[in-house]
Amino acid sequence: MSENNNINLAGNTVPPNKHLIREEKSIKLGEVWSKGDTSTKLTFLFMGLNQIKNKQWVKGFSFLILEIAFIVWLIFSGISAFSLLSTLGPYKVTKQVFNNAQQIYVTVHPSNSVLILLWGIMACVIVILFVLLYFVNYRSNKHLYWLQLNDKKIPTNKEELASLLDSRLHTTLMALPLLGILAFTVLPTIYMISMAFTNFDQQHATAFSWTGFQAFGTVLTGNLAGTFFPVLAWTLVWAVVATATTFLGGVLLAMLIESTGIKFKGFWRTIFVIVFAVPQFVTLLMMAQFLDYQGVFNNILMSIHLISSPINFIGASSSPMIARITVIVVNMWIGIPVSMLVSTAIIQNLPQDQIEAARIDGANVFQVFRSITFPQILFVMTPALIQQFIGNVNNFNVIYLLTNGNPLNPNYNGAGSTDLLVTWLYKLVFGQTQRYNAAAVLGILIFIVNATVSLIAYRRTNAFKEG
Repeated sequence: MSENNNINLAGNTVPPNKHLIREEKSIKLGEVWSKGDTSTKLTFLFMGLNQIKNKQWVKGFSFLILEIAFIVWLIFSGISAFSLLSTLGPYKVTKQVFNNAQQIYVTVHPSNSVLILLWGIMACVIVILFVLLYFVNYRSNKHLYWLQLNDKKIPTNKEELASLLDSRLHTTLMALPLLGILAFTVLPTIYMISMAFTNFDQQHATAFSWTGFQAFGTVLTGNLAGTFFPVLAWTLVWAVVATATTFLGGVLLAMLIESTGIKFKGFWRTIFVIVFAVPQFVTLLMMAQFLDYQGVFNNILMSIHLISSPINFIGASSSPMIARITVIVVNMWIGIPVSMLVSTAIIQNLPQDQIEAARIDGANVFQVFRSITFPQILFVMTPALIQQFIGNVNNFNVIYLLTNGNPLNPNYNGAGSTDLLVTWLYKLVFGQTQRYNAAAVLGILIFIVNATVSLIAYRRTNAFKEG
């Protein structure tokens, strides 16, 4: 073989006037457009043509059909959806308009801004998806150009389909979940965020318009600020206390059951697991009946003469402090078994040589717990504690099913003394006021609180620093 010849990846001899094999990532868009053949250039305008030319029928026709469908949709529906999205509909009130042609008054109904906003957001998502599809088409076109440039074999239609179950199996498996996330998570989230910038409430239930950050001002500085900040403070206090009490209670219970002198350990674990196994809403409804003003608990306390009159634990006229302590205690009853199970698994796998060495050195039970047992349990469970904190910020069931936000607070706007931000949000949507825009603002603020607190807490954990 001549020294002036090169060998390509397929093992074929390439004359010296041919180019060397290049990496695909070194090829830029301008080169594909300027040096590609006719079908390569036309694929920038008509997606899939180069793939069809190279007999990758399924991929090529899929690109082309989706492009045609997008253009047809854009002409007959998309442009209209975008134009209406800017105003959320031309008609805001029901009125009568004089019709010159028939010389009569006709009723003009308000536009359905809910559907206009929904279709407008869907139109934006469709455009973004088409841009992503075009990018995939470009990468496929660029890959074909690279294969031709380096005299490499172009995969056949059959080989392309087979790769979906082999080298690109991850793409096949992720397609359906990603569509589900887009339809049931991303789209509703964007819709909810969009409502925060409108005047969508009971007075504007059918036709509403964009109002910018007015709803944020109402919540943060307007007539809802006197409710938002106290409810936010209680939400954070509740989340911290509920997380701490269930964690510490679970750890102590697990250590008690695992201690040397306790017999029938499996039996005691089973007893507490039963509490966890019962559906949470059933436990909460039973507790609500049990703690009622005329419930069993008050009758028991009165029968043994501990109290002379019933205590209003969770009623509309109960003491805010008593009601808040009550929900924390009930949450401990529900949450401690979960922490106990996790703590038990950690305790059973602790390095016993360290514990024995500490005992030989004279450390008592408390010192072993403080210096060895608890730090290792905390190290393992910190990410779970952050998750529990977020769950408690959004703990709708405990508050709504147990107290329904009671007791009533005359200083609050639509919220009670035990309401969390999430239960107040629910009341703003389904209560008498139906302030959808304010509820959407609360949803955004709850996300900001959760994201900020959890990110700061997680970055300070040893698990993050040592990861």
